[in-house]
Amino acid sequence: MRLEPTQWIAEDPDPETRAELQALVDAAKDGNDSARADLEDRFRGTLEFGTAGLRGAMGGGPMRMNRAVVIRAAAGLAAYLENIGGGLVVIGYDARHRSERFARDTAAVMVGAGLRAAVLPRPLPTPVLAFAIRHLGAAAGVMVTASHNPPQDNGYKVYLGDGSQIVPPADAEIAARIAAVGPLETVPRPEDGWTVLGEEIVTAYLDRAVGVVAPGGPREVATVYTPMHGVGLRTLLAAFERAGFPAPAVVPRQAEPDPDFPTVAFPNPEEPGAMDLAFATAREHHPDVVIANDPDADRCAAAVPDPAAPGGVRMLRGDELGALLAVHLVRRGAAVPGRDTFAASIVSSSLLSKIAAGAGLGYADTLTGFKWISRVKGLRYGYEEALGYCVDPAGVRDKDGITAALLVAELAATLKRESRTLADLLDELALTHGLHATDQLSARVADLSLIGAAMKRLRADPPAALAGLAVTGVDDLAEGAGGLPPTDGLRYHLAGAPVDGARVVVRPSGTEPKIKCYLEVVVPVSDGSALTAARSTAADLLAALKADLAAAAGI
Repeated sequence: MRLEPTQWIAEDPDPETRAELQALVDAAKDGNDSARADLEDRFRGTLEFGTAGLRGAMGGGPMRMNRAVVIRAAAGLAAYLENIGGGLVVIGYDARHRSERFARDTAAVMVGAGLRAAVLPRPLPTPVLAFAIRHLGAAAGVMVTASHNPPQDNGYKVYLGDGSQIVPPADAEIAARIAAVGPLETVPRPEDGWTVLGEEIVTAYLDRAVGVVAPGGPREVATVYTPMHGVGLRTLLAAFERAGFPAPAVVPRQAEPDPDFPTVAFPNPEEPGAMDLAFATAREHHPDVVIANDPDADRCAAAVPDPAAPGGVRMLRGDELGALLAVHLVRRGAAVPGRDTFAASIVSSSLLSKIAAGAGLGYADTLTGFKWISRVKGLRYGYEEALGYCVDPAGVRDKDGITAALLVAELAATLKRESRTLADLLDELALTHGLHATDQLSARVADLSLIGAAMKRLRADPPAALAGLAVTGVDDLAEGAGGLPPTDGLRYHLAGAPVDGARVVVRPSGTEPKIKCYLEVVVPVSDGSALTAARSTAADLLAALKADLAAAAGI
């Protein structure tokens, strides 16, 4: 339902966004070009509901996250759920601005539609919501969060009753129901009637979470931890205590939830500078491992002491941690050959497939996102290079930064007992399977059309070589390459000395205004003495790949 600014303002239930829009309308009428451009941007369409749900900057208008948009989304979801049988909807929220308000609006809409609704007791990690859906036998779940996006953003993530995020065709069907919602005054929103869950749901999650580590295993490990101004602290500390690990040293300036994220430009452990305070705390406490969650605690990052690294601490890439956790599960006997399957998205390292093959486990590639990874048959472990790890798919069918942190701590403690480190285990993997080095090139844009133009350019004029390596094959993922569902992306296969293979995947981001390029080179390693040279070769190749790819894509 497309509304003009004056109609939208009349319907908007939030006095703050009504006033914001009215001020823009008045300024535009007075000839303010900036206000006119802002207004046009807010009304150029409707915030698109897709497989990531909704995500965008907060503010008034249909292209922003606000109460009117959330109420329409909830009404569309309610109509979809009524059509497939109704039931209970569990709703969680993080500590961002307006998250609790959006959660309660959603609960009101569900109750008004004749469904049952239960809201988590306080701002909690996304994996607690994903767990609660299956634990309570719900028909669906909603998590109000923008994960690691900038502070001005918020989002709306939808799960169905299997505990996994929505995939096609459910996303399109829900979007159609949202588009069919009439005037907001026709959407019943009672002031009560839903349940606010008690702390027992958190206790149930923690009881399940601590099961990812082996009873009686090594627990002596020193950690530094940051929740990055998000909601992970209380849950992670409780999980560590229940599992028997010493309490981590917490980065003090990032410990408490703060929706403004004052110490970081972007609250994402992968972003430059985001881990600086954690590294400073590590230099003070000398831990075995540094662990970070993103603001909704569904991602987990790790760093290790390294005298050769700037500041003495080295951030592990998501692919490195993904391989380490996989090997740990294999060696602990937590994955059963012939029955269990490991999985990773196509933008993640190929190393996991080799670890799985060596252990007699199944392996599956999926499209990007845990909505796909979580649906792999027989899944025992899945990961994605963007710091997402599913280590207990029977409990949480999504990435879970709390259980991943427990497994990181257990691995570090196990290696410490052997007088080894996470870095030592990475060296061992390189000797066994070759050095799998990965990197990423991404470009954030203000004009989304630039992303489409870059993809069009690469399809029309594909490079014949990158970094001196021949392009031996190109998969257009829009055509459903390799039996995968179609998606906008390109995958290049590369070959030539000095690598045992290389790969590049280019795709638009599903959650941010970015085009992303994922790079991997595999350099053979003959023995331990060749590791340093292999790393140098890999670094040079990755840098050359970035430069050549940026030129080819025009980014």
